[in-house]
Amino acid sequence: MKDPRNVTVVIGAGSIGQAIARRVSAGRHVLLADLRQDNAEAAARVLRDAGFEFTTAIVDVSSRQSVEALVHTATALGAVTGVIHAAGVSPSQAPISNILRVDLYGTALVLEAFGEVIAEGGSGIVIASQSGHRLPALSPEQNKALATTPVEALLELPMLQETQISDPLHAYQISKRGNALRVMAEAVRWGKRGARVNTISPGVIFTPLARDELSGPRGKGYRRMIELSPAGRGGTPDEVGALAALLMGQEGTFITGSDFLMDGGVTASYWYGDLAPE
Repeated sequence: MKDPRNVTVVIGAGSIGQAIARRVSAGRHVLLADLRQDNAEAAARVLRDAGFEFTTAIVDVSSRQSVEALVHTATALGAVTGVIHAAGVSPSQAPISNILRVDLYGTALVLEAFGEVIAEGGSGIVIASQSGHRLPALSPEQNKALATTPVEALLELPMLQETQISDPLHAYQISKRGNALRVMAEAVRWGKRGARVNTISPGVIFTPLARDELSGPRGKGYRRMIELSPAGRGGTPDEVGALAALLMGQEGTFITGSDFLMDGGVTASYWYGDLAPE
């Protein structure tokens, strides 16, 4: 008798989500979920041509009802053994409130909802950002609040109110710092189900989102960031996929609750090199 199929859920069907899915989903059914149907269908065409079995879905990670519907769809397909959360908006794409709602609240919601159904031996990856590593240190109390505040109370934290968030970039940085902290806390809960979850914090990865940034108001800064980094270049989605494959696979079974900075040394240069603020 054929074993029930295992399912990889990809939330945010862009270049990075696709690259990871291709590396970790051989023999699994892939559920491609995105806010936009055309994005999910574009990713589906790529996976179809590569020989994967898939289903597409629409999801709005800022909506509990939408995320819970996606969980229902995923569990109806089989055992959820992989979750790749790559959905988000950038500082050039959205105002402060949307960034906090999608990047911070949405990630916490996905971790909570899928943490209740992830299969034993399963693993998850959350795509955060190097930006979280350029935020000055928070207090222990602020760290704990971002990590453990109940999801529906998260956006009510005093540190997230409009008087405390200076601009969209600040909102993005604190959201991405919050993602890494949230994953650390959720790893404890996922571990009780025999599952693991980690964060990858990429730098400039050449995706459509990165092209928006490079051509946007912060483009000059991003180009300087690349030029003055130790690596001297941007990254590729496949490089993120390679790291995710390690973290989600058998060779990564002792790794959980961790954040992996993958930025070509931009953060190192920001704190200790040519990119350091004057």
